[in-house]
Amino acid sequence: MLATDTPFRRFVTDFLRSPGALVGGIGLLTIALLAIFAGLVAPQNPYDLAQIDVLDGSLEPGTEGYAGFKYWLGTDEQGRDMLSAMIYGLRVSLSVSFIAVSAAVAVGMVLGLLAAWRGGWVETLIMRIVDIQLSFPALLVALLLLAALGKGIDKVIIALVLVQWAYFARTVRAAALVEIKKDYVMAARSAALPQSRILFGHVLPNVMPPVMVIATVQIANAIAIEASLSFLGVGVPITQPSLGLLIANGFDYLLSGRYWISFYPGVALLATLVCINIVGDQVRDILNPRLQR
Repeated sequence: MLATDTPFRRFVTDFLRSPGALVGGIGLLTIALLAIFAGLVAPQNPYDLAQIDVLDGSLEPGTEGYAGFKYWLGTDEQGRDMLSAMIYGLRVSLSVSFIAVSAAVAVGMVLGLLAAWRGGWVETLIMRIVDIQLSFPALLVALLLLAALGKGIDKVIIALVLVQWAYFARTVRAAALVEIKKDYVMAARSAALPQSRILFGHVLPNVMPPVMVIATVQIANAIAIEASLSFLGVGVPITQPSLGLLIANGFDYLLSGRYWISFYPGVALLATLVCINIVGDQVRDILNPRLQR
């Protein structure tokens, strides 16, 4: 017989009862599906030269192109459909941020657990590195790293991981210090269980709630940092543009009245960040009993 009440089921129930969570979740799910199925949803592949006509360059939204194709959000100076470019840009932005945050969570959890468990000089060394890194602006550190590593999606992911792991290490270390002092950890130690089993099988599941909240927030931060780096020209390559690079591509044309080249990617970026932050706030409220009414 299945359990009638589990932590996961309680979380899902509380999430579905929150109007804000539903709005943010539906919006985020829609954005994620658009990014995943960009090849099926987008009207054209904006980076397939066979589907692009330079005669359709810089067309206003709602204009019909030279070949009879209607561009609902207009085109850029190269004749690419802005709606399709935005959908493909969402794929790049979300994939880069998700991979980077996942890797940062893994690195931060391991180092945070190690610092809490070992203590002594190991904890001091790890936490001093965390303090030093968090004392610098994340965007500045990412800029310096990309200046040394060069451009490319893989380089952006590495830079984001090195920028964000410290947040998770500090959070996991603080939560693990509380859990290590509890009776179930003392019992596991008395039973001579392997340290890896105690840490990853007993302590880690109990420190995951704050990690989930921070991970949600850091995904939004990763998207914003990646967009800023791409806007500055040191992020993703032009052959795989994200939303930030699409905004940068149209920035030079704002004064000439071709606002749509930057405006619509900017709206998509803003909507993505808002949805992620709404979901993150609701997850925080659900997982923190002190914030529940």
